[in-house]
Amino acid sequence: MGKIGDGYGSEWHLLRHLRCDRAYFSRKVAEAIGGQRVEWLDFKSSPVNEPLKDDREFIGLEFIQDIQVQKKWKEFWPQTGNTQNWDAVGQIYFEDTPEWLLLEAKGHIGEIKSKCGAKKPNSKKLICSALEETREAVCRPCLTANWLEPYYQYANRLAVLYFLLKKCMPAVKARLLFIYFYGENRKGCNCPQSEQEWYPAIKDMTKHLGIDNDSELMKSVHCLFLPVNPDGVGVRIESR
Repeated sequence: MGKIGDGYGSEWHLLRHLRCDRAYFSRKVAEAIGGQRVEWLDFKSSPVNEPLKDDREFIGLEFIQDIQVQKKWKEFWPQTGNTQNWDAVGQIYFEDTPEWLLLEAKGHIGEIKSKCGAKKPNSKKLICSALEETREAVCRPCLTANWLEPYYQYANRLAVLYFLLKKCMPAVKARLLFIYFYGENRKGCNCPQSEQEWYPAIKDMTKHLGIDNDSELMKSVHCLFLPVNPDGVGVRIESR
């Protein structure tokens, strides 16, 4: 996984919910999407006996075993460099029908910003092609360059969803879920203290990307706002 804070940060809060409050967390996720239940995949474990050392998130689409999907994915997105890392992966059930659930968690405003760091010309070209296709599926008129920064991570997650639903034949059913934690107070970070305090930043992001929330693809994109502490007590980090 990425570097996990000791008692702070979106990765920490997500792991805490999954390990200590999984029933509550899974219920909230299912309610946000409209499914009946969620089953989570276990994270990749460390080969050494040190907590969290070398543990990692699922990368790209490695959790899908279908050979044809993997072949198409390699043609759609570069397989080198810093590809998509998922904070959690699971399956959400609609009655008895499962769909993949890809999750990203954020704990402060700065976490939603990033830019494309691809250096190799071929990789950059493939990324731009994938983003262009995705943009055309979810956007009002907008430049593809707007998807390379400052909200590149959100954009490339949409590209994965587009690939699964539109490029695979048959489509691989999937949902994309963004979790926005609130209630942390951490020095040097703009941490929303309520669901409402997240809204302006999210609105700025979708406006910059030109997202049309009524598009077909966006019906499979969901967001969930959760307190960092399910008991309603905030977390204060004075300095890091």
